Amino acid sequence: MNKTVTILLASLLTVIVGCASYEPLVSLRGSDVAAADKAPAATSYAGKRPGTQPTIARTYAQQPPVIPHAVDNFDEVTLAENQCLDCHGAANYVKKNSPKMGDSHFLAATKAFDASRHVCSSCHVAQVDAPALVENRFIGNIK
Repeated sequence: MNKTVTILLASLLTVIVGCASYEPLVSLRGSDVAAADKAPAATSYAGKRPGTQPTIARTYAQQPPVIPHAVDNFDEVTLAENQCLDCHGAANYVKKNSPKMGDSHFLAATKAFDASRHVCSSCHVAQVDAPALVENRFIGNIK
């Protein structure tokens, strides 16, 4: 009986102390968890015009290449139009002196553009001029 009372009092004391020292939850980002997220600051693109930026090394063989130029002045990709194909498509890449889309973007049987790859930005992202969030000494070996 005495042991049960001691355990009960210790539990009650723990609950009281816990409630007395209550602080609202704060995320690791330093803001209140219930507060709306703030939009990140706008960053500028690393390359302003196509062809002015060197290509960025890939870190593994199947990594989609990063877009080394600004994309905000291009029209959105729609079902009817994709401006990326104007420079990177099989018909124009030599004229425009731009990298050709990979063979994986074409159907094997007909060599036509694969419509499932029409929205380029679902895999490729534009390189921005942003500082690294954490130190990174990784060096990729794929060019």
